Amino acid sequence: MTQTLESMRRRIGTAEDLYGVVRVMKALAASSVRQYEAAVESLAEYNRTIEAGLQIALRNRPESIAPKVAHNGRRAVIVFGSDQGMCGAFNEQVTAFALEQLDALGDERGDTAVLAVGARVVGRLEDAGCSVVRRVPMPSSIAGVTPAVHDLLLAVEEQRFSDGIDRLLVVHHRPRAHAGSRLQALQLLPVDGAWLDRLASRDWDSSSLPTFTMEWRALFSSLIRQHLFVALYRAFAESLASENTSRLAAMQAAERNIQGHLDQLALDYHQGRQESIQAELLDIVAGFETLIGVDERSPG
Repeated sequence: MTQTLESMRRRIGTAEDLYGVVRVMKALAASSVRQYEAAVESLAEYNRTIEAGLQIALRNRPESIAPKVAHNGRRAVIVFGSDQGMCGAFNEQVTAFALEQLDALGDERGDTAVLAVGARVVGRLEDAGCSVVRRVPMPSSIAGVTPAVHDLLLAVEEQRFSDGIDRLLVVHHRPRAHAGSRLQALQLLPVDGAWLDRLASRDWDSSSLPTFTMEWRALFSSLIRQHLFVALYRAFAESLASENTSRLAAMQAAERNIQGHLDQLALDYHQGRQESIQAELLDIVAGFETLIGVDERSPG
């Protein structure tokens, strides 16, 4: 029984260590969620500035110039997963949703160029018959999002020139208002013509309209690039916030399971200790009774 109790103590110590790790990971995930959500919120004002610039540019475009919208080339899909584990079914869900979008669009999976963000979606996409042409690591902090967006934009440009990509779809998790996340498919290219028309016809907030001296096409292209940058930055931040929300939920479930396991181990240990003490007492009583019996049988 002594060896059994020692084994139980080791198991309790191991479970307590794991419980501490889970609590730390839970705290880190909760902190990360708020950071990425704040990054998304900070984009709102910048996005309004870009839309205002597009509104003025579209109001003043030359009659002979209109935004070109191509639609005869190949399609590319950017799928946002994760590099880190312990986030529940996060990667399985986004992969399944991306495959559903491809099938709904009627494209052959092998003919669509897939850019995978996060290593954990690559294998699942390739197993499903997708052609993963580029793998982009998911940043581990908010400071790494901007460089990651630039790398992804360069990868998209390379695919546009090398493979004739002119249709771009982004698939990622997006946080819900209260808890959890939902999956979203967003078309980035070609730029939505109806959205541009709405911007051009929208009322300006003041009586004086801004002017510009830059060549119109260069200005419009620059604003569209900024629009794409904001859209991809938001996709990164929202996906990372959703990943950490999923990890937080997984750690909360693990915390409950470990606590239940610890309670059971403690109960088993105390029961085993009681049985050990009881066995020792019985041995003492039996020894005492044996000694008394020997004394009673002794002569004189």
